[in-house]
Amino acid sequence: MGIVCPDESKRIEIEEFRRMLLSNAAVHRTKAGDEFQNPGLLPAANRHNRELEEKKVCVTSGVSFLGINIVNQLLLRGYSVRVIVEKQEDLEKLREMEISGEMRQSMNTVEAVMARLNDIQSLSQAFSGCRGVFHTAAFVDPAGLSGYSKSMVEVEVLVTKNVTQACAITPSVRNCVLTSSLVACVWQDINSSRTIDHDCWSDEFICIDKKLWYALGKLKAERVAWNIARESGFKLATICPGLVTGPEFISRNPTPTIAYLKGAQEMFRNGLLATVDVNRLAVEHVLVFEDMKNTSYNRYISFDQVIRSEEELEKLARETGIDIRTTRSNSRTNSSNIVKLSNAKLCGLMSTIHRCHNEF
Repeated sequence: MGIVCPDESKRIEIEEFRRMLLSNAAVHRTKAGDEFQNPGLLPAANRHNRELEEKKVCVTSGVSFLGINIVNQLLLRGYSVRVIVEKQEDLEKLREMEISGEMRQSMNTVEAVMARLNDIQSLSQAFSGCRGVFHTAAFVDPAGLSGYSKSMVEVEVLVTKNVTQACAITPSVRNCVLTSSLVACVWQDINSSRTIDHDCWSDEFICIDKKLWYALGKLKAERVAWNIARESGFKLATICPGLVTGPEFISRNPTPTIAYLKGAQEMFRNGLLATVDVNRLAVEHVLVFEDMKNTSYNRYISFDQVIRSEEELEKLARETGIDIRTTRSNSRTNSSNIVKLSNAKLCGLMSTIHRCHNEF
């Protein structure tokens, strides 16, 4: 396996096309001139080529904490992956991941393509030839103390809009899996909802009032994506994960972690502070994508743990270095007030390979 840059990828595509033509021509050659043909091999060759086409996908921000894990899971399942990079630094990071072994070794191609996330045509060119797109990109605002300030909301919305519009105008793209967030679901009047599941949406006014910019950005971006998908007719699935954890997650994924945990004390009191391991989440992305051949539109909630005790909360605080602990007066006092968090829908897909906890 090796990372293929844009110019090299074009050469490889031409070479593969040439080999395919020669292979098809060989099927029609005869032992004695033109008499003995073996047409039965042709459909098999065509099926193989179609299978290769169906297994080509694109991942935005494939060098991110979640992105590289999705790439690894795709490679494990036989996909060829095109990774969107915005700058040379990302390309070098991708090469370092390959050398260090962080990127899974595979016979399939990992292709790095430079594209501008603020340019729909640039994205469409990058998506060309891919059957599916995984949009996982995260953004950092250097001016924001938390890494995700108010100004980042519109950036999040704009880039998601560009990605989904590029999917809509790219003929080869059939499906898109968008990574949203559980905080796009949980910030609402809990007195009117005793269960939070895939049908729930955060209240925009509550997010603004509490200055929950990460939640607001994910909420608005996901809604924009759904509007474009339904208007354009391409298939979209969104996954709303809890706080993404895993090895060294605070150093590997600082901006989303810090931003997600704003309001953590209130989520904890309501029974809505949940986490999910990055490897599990990556598997879920691939399974959701593969299920899209059977469904048109789907939304899922993902988590594998809900922080329920003071000890678990303190452990998370130590791991992140963020003071999210509550005082005893602010701790939960009545378990009957706890909102039920359900990921039953996603567990239906995961049940064959993972044990799911679908209610907390």
